Amino acid sequence: MSRLISDRSADAVLNESFLELRAKLLEVAATLDRIDRAGTTQPATSATANRRSQIQGAIEVLLSGEPDRAATLQQLFSREYQPDWRTEMKL
Repeated sequence: MSRLISDRSADAVLNESFLELRAKLLEVAATLDRIDRAGTTQPATSATANRRSQIQGAIEVLLSGEPDRAATLQQLFSREYQPDWRTEMKL
């Protein structure tokens, strides 16, 4: 029988997830390094600058320690609701 996450201690969750989380953080850091290095050869387009701003905002959300960070990140990367989205996307 599996235990619910709420039944597990923070130590248990961290110990179980540490290596995977560390790998993901290293991947994020490496990608940011590549973006920064590439940015010195060509100026960023406005779309790229907006995406970089979203990434920076996401990092700030992660560092905030606020509850529901996953939901906040989902909202950060989501489009605003458009009532006529079906028409705009030709569906």
